[in-house]
Amino acid sequence: MSLIMVDVETDGSIPGDYSMISFGAVLVDDKLDKTFYGRLKPISEKFVPEALRVSGHSREETLTFPEPQSVMVDFEKWILSNSNDRPIFISDNNGFDWMFICWYFHHFLDRNPFGFSSQNLGSLYKGMQKDMYVNFKHLRKTKHTHHPVDDARGNAEALLALKKEGLKFSF
Repeated sequence: MSLIMVDVETDGSIPGDYSMISFGAVLVDDKLDKTFYGRLKPISEKFVPEALRVSGHSREETLTFPEPQSVMVDFEKWILSNSNDRPIFISDNNGFDWMFICWYFHHFLDRNPFGFSSQNLGSLYKGMQKDMYVNFKHLRKTKHTHHPVDDARGNAEALLALKKEGLKFSF
């Protein structure tokens, strides 16, 4: 299996009504040097200015981004070329990030190379600590900037820290 840490930035709360503006992915290994960055043209006229502001992009700028279908094709190629075996989607908020990535894959490609499931870094850490109230974010080395590649890399660093604490997975 190949773990791929993903982070998304959006202009609203749900896919379809709102748009995924950008996303980043990092293959989880010792180097964290295999990354993907996608920027996507909005699919809806609707957007929440406060949500879009988090991404650091203006609405006008996002309208110049590439068409989502081509970005998702490129992401699938990247996933397949960087996976040793079955790719596993993991993020720090998979309820949100997975929702957008899965919807975009199925909407634009009629398939999802990750299959039908995802993993949650925060829940994994809570289980390892046996505490529903702890947070893993202190394990990040890369600053959380809301650039999705930075954020995915920081989360991948946290996952590698869990490996050092005894979490079993291989590259």
